[in-house]
Amino acid sequence: MTKVVKRRSISSQTQFQFDEHAIRDFRQRILIWYRQNGRQFRWRQAKSCYERIIAELLLQRTQANTIAKFYKGFIERFPSWNKLARATEEDLRALLLPIGLWRRRARSMMALASEMAKTQGQLPTTRDELERLPGISQYLASSILLLCHGKREALIDVNMARVLERVFGKRNLADIRYDPYLQELARTVVSAEDPIACNWAIIDLAAAVCHPNTPKCSRCPVNQICAYVALQ
Repeated sequence: MTKVVKRRSISSQTQFQFDEHAIRDFRQRILIWYRQNGRQFRWRQAKSCYERIIAELLLQRTQANTIAKFYKGFIERFPSWNKLARATEEDLRALLLPIGLWRRRARSMMALASEMAKTQGQLPTTRDELERLPGISQYLASSILLLCHGKREALIDVNMARVLERVFGKRNLADIRYDPYLQELARTVVSAEDPIACNWAIIDLAAAVCHPNTPKCSRCPVNQICAYVALQ
């Protein structure tokens, strides 16, 4: 079993010392797997920050394959912040109805589009400023910093958390947003030459192999270094 972390303190400013070799080994294995098995989605090829952010808004609590069938039509209907800001809530609700959460999504998109239209699409470059924008959660702020500003941020959701915890060990807090171990581990793992590919590799591994209840461990590229596998 891989021993990857040593806790230095238990204060709110906890710092962790990770095994750099284990991190590099994990990163190398998932990136090799990703080059052969990674999913191809339209938004992953998008050049504009607008299209990337819209994808992240749509992907919240919704399977990627569902959004893949919906995304192209949405972008064609609303190709910019300005177009989206001029939409009515009724228009958005009707369009979003097939993918669920349409009320919340419509309100969030309209509020954010209104703000972005005022700034001609210019996004803040710090987390604090981003999280002050309407509809921007910790996760979406990380997405913008990563996908639009090139920062080495981690897209930590329940799927990424599951992969990292199975390989490296459990977090302490129930809420992944506030667990310092998991947050720091994820940022360390994706601090690679291509942090976007590293994030997508973990997300795709969770979707294809590291399932919540029936993980396909025999097919996993990191099964030889995974703490979860070692305990089975």
